[in-house]
Amino acid sequence: MKKSSFILLTISLLLLGEGLGMRAFAQDIHLSQFWANPLYLNPAQAGMFDGDYRVAGAFRNQWRTVPVNYTTFSICGDTKYNNVLSQYGTVGAGVIFNNDNSGDSRYTINQFYIPLSYIQKFKGDTNLSVSLGISPGVSNLSFNTKKLTYDDQFNGDAYDPTLPSGEYYPTQSKTYFDLGTGLAAQYKLKGLGYISAGTSLSHLTRPNVSFFKTEGVDLYMKSNSYVNFKYPIKELLYLHLDAMYEHQGPFHETILAGRIAYVLDKKDNISVNAGLSARLQDAFILLLGMDYKRLRCGVAYDINTSNFKAATNERGAIEVSLLYIINKPPVFTPKKRSCPVDM
Repeated sequence: MKKSSFILLTISLLLLGEGLGMRAFAQDIHLSQFWANPLYLNPAQAGMFDGDYRVAGAFRNQWRTVPVNYTTFSICGDTKYNNVLSQYGTVGAGVIFNNDNSGDSRYTINQFYIPLSYIQKFKGDTNLSVSLGISPGVSNLSFNTKKLTYDDQFNGDAYDPTLPSGEYYPTQSKTYFDLGTGLAAQYKLKGLGYISAGTSLSHLTRPNVSFFKTEGVDLYMKSNSYVNFKYPIKELLYLHLDAMYEHQGPFHETILAGRIAYVLDKKDNISVNAGLSARLQDAFILLLGMDYKRLRCGVAYDINTSNFKAATNERGAIEVSLLYIINKPPVFTPKKRSCPVDM
């Protein structure tokens, strides 16, 4: 397939995601380094990497200056099975676990997904890969009232925690089935460069998330579209460009990022990178990272620029990401020796 065809495919993916997103009906967790958590970004990326096994994780601590900060933890892992259905077909499989805590009530989201994908390469151009994925899973929402205070606990002079709150909660935990799907494409360029794009839809089941069993309190579907680009400027210098748009009901975010990577040791794949990013109308983000052999790590620091900066003192979040690729040891093949016929 020619590069022009791939560019048209990329544009189609983005337009599809945008169109679906505008029709989508609690906001999900989000990460500044979205490219470092491939399975949460799009289930079609399961198995879409060079290697045998991949593990990735991220930790985010947000708004530390407010009375109760927000924390997010995500970890995922995947592998792949080659030559499925055809010589150029691959099946990817993985697992994801996300944990998010926020507010005085410690509102908690726990999510467990199993992303599955089918990746197809093409005989005419094996640099192109197209993948379709699904992500079934289970989510749990919960909250804790121990640190909450109520008007009914004011005795006229002071707050008295021994007084009844006057509130009734039928349940403080809710579990539901969830389902997402995604489409992705990747084209390998010269010198380890590539361009990849994808679009996904989450919460296709529109689960009810009310703790009071109220009808119509359904989780909005979420659409996500992204582009990742890596290009060798010079032999030891690479340009990384990343963009993502998410839409979920009344919420939406756009992240644009640019990084420069310098290779310190080409043989052992050791490099450092730095750059800038922005979550439009919300935060300005500083980026630092390093690759060491098969390990990739990154740090992002959000500087809040929205109206909320009066409470955060412009300190948005610190986020750390890790990604590690494992290759199986090569199978030992003994050298063949001719056996003499005559002794």
